[in-house]
Amino acid sequence: MPRMVAFLFSDWRRMSIYLLQIINGIGIGMLYFLMAVGLSIVFGLLGFVNFAHGAFFLLGAYFCFQLIAMGFSFWWTLLTAPLVVGALAWVAEKLLLRHIYRLPHEFHIVFTVGLALVIQEAVILQWGVIGQNVDTPKVLEGVFILGDFIYPTYRLFVIGFTVAMALLLWWVLAGTRLGAIVRAGSESTEMVSLLGLNINRIFSLVFALGAVTAGLAGALAAPIRGVEPFMGVEALGIAFVAVVIGGMGSFWGALAGGLLVGIVQSLMSTIWPEGARLMIYVAMAAVMLLRPNGLFGRS
Repeated sequence: MPRMVAFLFSDWRRMSIYLLQIINGIGIGMLYFLMAVGLSIVFGLLGFVNFAHGAFFLLGAYFCFQLIAMGFSFWWTLLTAPLVVGALAWVAEKLLLRHIYRLPHEFHIVFTVGLALVIQEAVILQWGVIGQNVDTPKVLEGVFILGDFIYPTYRLFVIGFTVAMALLLWWVLAGTRLGAIVRAGSESTEMVSLLGLNINRIFSLVFALGAVTAGLAGALAAPIRGVEPFMGVEALGIAFVAVVIGGMGSFWGALAGGLLVGIVQSLMSTIWPEGARLMIYVAMAAVMLLRPNGLFGRS
């Protein structure tokens, strides 16, 4: 009898750990979604491969660190940092990137990789190569306790906030004039131009919106993982995996891809820590074999 109780207790404990990791995966996956959806929207409308997207995540995280260090509240930082990133992306698009849209994708990759390296080196010059911690806002410190369930309050906030942002983005894309233009433009930019709309202004706005979502993901991630100059490269790689899994140009694909990558990574960190990163790419390969265009992608 004691052996049976011990077995049941260990089994319950194992299940509770897996449940905790799934919730962790949802939180991480929603941050990946914020990264992936901007990348996916930009590619869907502009057909532009943006390897500088991870640098916008990096800037969002460091702007969050800097503003909090200057004494600004976390809530003000959460509003300001992504908007500053979006403004910088808007300027970069108007002055630099729009001149290479019509060039082959190889030029997109080379140019945006160069832009990402310039941003990364500027971050190193300003803040140094050593990583920094970012304080969790006091109101979100501690843990949430419900019976036997214990979970960090800030991570629960991240899940709730990113879900709200996902709903807001879905409404923008599905229920507003801008969203209709973006959807039409993803089918044919020539058709949008023939309707008399300023296609260059739309491109700039969509590119800035994609950067805002990446900067927001960086600002939200900063209190969880801190900031360091190479975090943008890692975030970019995972965002591309999420986009490939979900399908290029698809909002729901970015959401499904981000959640799948987050949950797989989180669960595997418990089951097989050494292979957690590897399993992300295994999941991507499995999806590509079964659905080459992604879960929600179109041919």
